[in-house]
Amino acid sequence: MGEHNTWWDYLPGYQNLVSYLQGPLGRKWRFMMFQDSHFTLSHVLSVALVFVFLCIGAIAYNRAMAKGGRDAIVPPPRWSLRNLMETFTEAIFSTMVGVMGEKNARKYLKLVGTLAFFIFFANILALIPGFAPPTDTLKTNVALSLVVFVMTHVYGVWENGIGYFKHFLGPKLYLAPLMLPIEIVSHLARPVSLALRLMGNMLSDHKVVFAFFALVPLLLPVPFMLLGLMVVIVQTLVFTLLTMVYISMAVAHHDHEEHEEGHGHGDAAHAH
Repeated sequence: MGEHNTWWDYLPGYQNLVSYLQGPLGRKWRFMMFQDSHFTLSHVLSVALVFVFLCIGAIAYNRAMAKGGRDAIVPPPRWSLRNLMETFTEAIFSTMVGVMGEKNARKYLKLVGTLAFFIFFANILALIPGFAPPTDTLKTNVALSLVVFVMTHVYGVWENGIGYFKHFLGPKLYLAPLMLPIEIVSHLARPVSLALRLMGNMLSDHKVVFAFFALVPLLLPVPFMLLGLMVVIVQTLVFTLLTMVYISMAVAHHDHEEHEEGHGHGDAAHAH
């Protein structure tokens, strides 16, 4: 099995489907580092695999909660898929509380938690021989990064109204011609950095594990797979932490303005 081959290649009709879709979907242009690419649907199927696994985990957790009583509160003594989901969710929520505060953590857990679940289990595929992680392609990571980029500003407007965009102009109006381009570039750089960082680390980790597995398939790749597990955890943590920070910065302006306004009213009342 070569570097670009996966277990998906052995599915009946897979190669015919790839050949059929390569015409309308394959990239024909070249630019700088974007040269000839190997068109494949393996990453699409890997995303589907992760999605199905997470759905099964969610169903298992929901069934346990639907029983009510002791079964809904006390986890089962034996390790199960429900335990995995609960432990992972608790770890995400605890991290969010430390970064965003409990109020914002509860409010934005659905988005951040979904990203963390998907990225972690997608990255894990890099450690399973014969599978390609969908996060080692730019297309998948750009989609994830654009979701973060769009929702960050949606949350900012939702919390602060149109006044959210005032911070793009800087603290003083006369600084707007200077601050506006800087803010626009810095915000546009966020999804680019998120996508490239995740892709670069996962692609390099996948290639290292594959190289040593191809040389000596027994024992030798084990230390690199353990190192790869650390990469999986760290990259999931980095992506979600940056998402938390971006959301916190977007929704914090309203709180800051209200705080200053409250101080102003307090000072005025004190003066009277």
